[in-house]
Amino acid sequence: MEGVLLLNKPAGMTSHDCVAKMRRLAKTKKVGHTGTLDPDVTGVLPICLGRATKIVEYLTAATKTYEAEITIGYSTTTEDASGEVVERKSVESPITKLMVEDVLRSMVGTIEQVPPMYSAVKVNGKKLYEYARAGIEIDRPARLITINELVLLGDVIQKDGLVTFRFRVTCSKGTYVRTLAVMIGERLGYPAHMSHLIRTKSGNFHLSECFTFEEIEEAVEKNELQKYLLPIGNALNNLPKLLIHDTLAEKVKNGAVLELPTQFHDIEAGSPITIFNEEHQCLAIYSKHPTKSHLMKPIKVLYNEA
Repeated sequence: MEGVLLLNKPAGMTSHDCVAKMRRLAKTKKVGHTGTLDPDVTGVLPICLGRATKIVEYLTAATKTYEAEITIGYSTTTEDASGEVVERKSVESPITKLMVEDVLRSMVGTIEQVPPMYSAVKVNGKKLYEYARAGIEIDRPARLITINELVLLGDVIQKDGLVTFRFRVTCSKGTYVRTLAVMIGERLGYPAHMSHLIRTKSGNFHLSECFTFEEIEEAVEKNELQKYLLPIGNALNNLPKLLIHDTLAEKVKNGAVLELPTQFHDIEAGSPITIFNEEHQCLAIYSKHPTKSHLMKPIKVLYNEA
């Protein structure tokens, strides 16, 4: 049993819960997820099984797209709807669609973001949420994130001193959308929090391709789970690809350093190249050698004689 399962993560489960459930369903210990989603968040969560656990880092690094709802008028401890109220400020003046669009536009590009206290980011060897649960707030270093797209979806609704609207964001790894909601509120002059979130895309994987646990459980009952798994090579189809003959394939399986084909001479050192055999099976991930530019070396050997 190996490949990448595109899970439509349900609300109420942590990413770790989803991995534990897949271990039981697939009857294998080798299961890993490709990017944490908070319990309340739903949507695309690629899960790697078997040998596919070796490629987790290449799927984790991809950009993500989310559709979120922000509520302006009060902030919470966790920056989402599950937290306790920290600050209230009734919105009495109109917040127009134009005002919101101007703020969203101003945040596109590379910006700084301070990770929330309720997060798994480590400071001094301890996760931030551990400090938060102990009632301790500490300084967190700001991190650079990239916002590729940030657009308003639908109308800006103002009622009973609160304002809500939905937005779509495509962003780099490490972006906290709930913190982004707080930042949007701050730029509009009010406390805010993220009231709903769904991940619609992770790298090349779209929500429309994902399966629910109900569908997966049905596949397990029919002994058809493997049909639901993307082959490793398909999951890596966004990376440069090299097709090799069977003689060279034996060297790749043994982790040999190889000549770098001319079509990859301009690639940066360390950039991944997927190596496929004549049966279109992804055997390994190589990269340009850091000191010998005419060679490439293995980063991950996915299939060997073992």
